[in-house]
Amino acid sequence: MFKPLVNFLFQLREGFIFAMEAIMINKLRTFLSLFGITIGIFSIISVFTVLDALENTIRANMNSLGSNMVYVQRFPWGPEDGDNEYKWWKYLNRPQPKSQEYEQLKELVNTGEQFAYFAPYNRTVKYGSEYYNNTNILGVTYSYGSMRNTEIANGRYFTEFETQNGAKVAVIGSTIAESLFGNTDPVGKRITIDGKKATVIGVVAKEGDNIFGNTMDEAIMLPLKFAYTMIDERNTEPAIMIKAREGVTSDDLGEEVEVIMRQIRRLSPTTENNFSVNRLSLVEDQAAAIFSSINLSGGLISIFAIIVGGFGIANIMFVSVRERMTQIGIQKALGAKSYVILMLFLYESIFLSVIGGILGLIFIYIGTLIINNATDFIVTLTLPNILIGISISAIIGAISGYLPARQAAKMEPVKAIFKT
Repeated sequence: MFKPLVNFLFQLREGFIFAMEAIMINKLRTFLSLFGITIGIFSIISVFTVLDALENTIRANMNSLGSNMVYVQRFPWGPEDGDNEYKWWKYLNRPQPKSQEYEQLKELVNTGEQFAYFAPYNRTVKYGSEYYNNTNILGVTYSYGSMRNTEIANGRYFTEFETQNGAKVAVIGSTIAESLFGNTDPVGKRITIDGKKATVIGVVAKEGDNIFGNTMDEAIMLPLKFAYTMIDERNTEPAIMIKAREGVTSDDLGEEVEVIMRQIRRLSPTTENNFSVNRLSLVEDQAAAIFSSINLSGGLISIFAIIVGGFGIANIMFVSVRERMTQIGIQKALGAKSYVILMLFLYESIFLSVIGGILGLIFIYIGTLIINNATDFIVTLTLPNILIGISISAIIGAISGYLPARQAAKMEPVKAIFKT
């Protein structure tokens, strides 16, 4: 009962050993075969790896905006519904969100849990003889820090009393702290912003670069009332930040906020919005479409490299079949089945292709280490991409080796032995 299975496994084992011996004997041929497939796998998986890293970075940056948040602003984050282009000239004429509207939204929005108002502007900050140009100053209400999940590395955040009374205090970013104070503890020191003194009460933990520019490393937070002693509200680009209640989606919150903002601004049913209700879900939909297109384009371009490697293996395997015609004839004369000969050459082509693919993955891994050590851009060779690389290698090896293997399997013993 088990004899046919035992014979089959034995013949496969013998074929595997024979293929490995052929690979070891023909080192130059093996190298040429490996080289083509290595370049191919390196090309296609490196594209996927870099794109994955880029997508992860962008998504992490988007998550810093808050998946359950909406932002009432003058400018939208992208073209609005029905628009094919970003009509900045139209948005520029819109009125800015006001602190009074923030107070009204706090009273009227039922699906919101927390509310904050912030107004950014740029100023030079000084401490003694040190200064930091073009600093991003944020005048904020009390809840801004908790809604943004701001982590304080040293000192503390504002109290609600300090915020309401416009206390002359500041929470500074890590880069600002390093530039102005070096190794000195900044907490308790007084900095000068636009001619006004502010006491540093806290330092925000380092956040790193952010493609949306909302990192706190090079920013300073001030209580809103204190910030407005330096600049008029009309000369900033303020925003109202609203966090959804538990179980409420940002889309549902956004719809309610839009309705109430229209009521606050007394817009008629036929008048279009003169404000934007921005939320992460809108950006994610646009990003998903972009990532899909990039992945498809990158895959189609890189696949040509793997096809070239496949042709290289096929050519080498045809040469291998011609060189081993005598051995094939002897094996068939001794009773070797055609499928054994077929499997023998498929083993060789698949093994070559997979080894080449593994080498390509090793080169990619080395590349990720170099990039991660030299830059802030984090690139990771993930398990799915490793499996994709090995799978593609095996498939290409099987496809490339099939015709040469089939040619060898169909040979007649006598003709093969005498190469006729």
